[in-house]
Amino acid sequence: MGSLILCHNRHAVNPYEITRIHCKIYTIEELCYYLCNNLYLIDYTIMNEQLLNWLEEELGLASLALKLRDEMHTHGSVELFVLTILKSSGIYREHEMIKIQNVLERLKNQKDIERQKYKGDNLLESGEIEEAILVYHGILNEEKDDSVDPKFYGKIYAALGAAYGRMFLYQESAKMYDRAYQICEDKKLLKPYLYASYKYMSMEEYHILLTKHDDYVEINAKMREEIEEIKNNLQLELTDSLIEKWKQQYRRSHI
Repeated sequence: MGSLILCHNRHAVNPYEITRIHCKIYTIEELCYYLCNNLYLIDYTIMNEQLLNWLEEELGLASLALKLRDEMHTHGSVELFVLTILKSSGIYREHEMIKIQNVLERLKNQKDIERQKYKGDNLLESGEIEEAILVYHGILNEEKDDSVDPKFYGKIYAALGAAYGRMFLYQESAKMYDRAYQICEDKKLLKPYLYASYKYMSMEEYHILLTKHDDYVEINAKMREEIEEIKNNLQLELTDSLIEKWKQQYRRSHI
């Protein structure tokens, strides 16, 4: 049984506005929700007197405001500032706080563009594929950042290849993997590229494609072996399941 979480009943008369997304916040719960869903975007601008005054005057959280003010005046980190707010709310369990802290720690020394990719990766991992695609394209549509390794952009294309593949948009997936390979020159990208190509091309087109790279034939052969192995294992699982079902039916019929 899950534990109950007691929410605060104080509701601000005058909301705190997050200007960058034009969002108005009325409760400590709403503030925590915003912080947790935008860990990738949070920077030093969240540490400001306006927020502290709002917590103190509108929500009556004077002790929290005082603690945050001390952290701000002693040049505490943004990560500590955010964690203090989240912990004080009492909303999050210990394992949730550890997860949030780990995300903040990983983001701490990353550039804005790297934070954006991390956000896209997490969206993709959690199954929010269309949102992840928007984040990745947002990165590619911005002016190129020369402070990151050129292969960083190859990884963005590879991530898009994976995202489109999950949506069964194999032609788009193949294009993205091909672009990723051109940048990264990582042979690990050839396998998903060939698979996506196989899924949308005619057999004639695919066989012509296999002649265009020295490694394609070998990778294709290994891919075929893996597919057959998966099919065989799946067939065995289905057979075992069917046999078990027949056994149960036999036992019930002889009771």
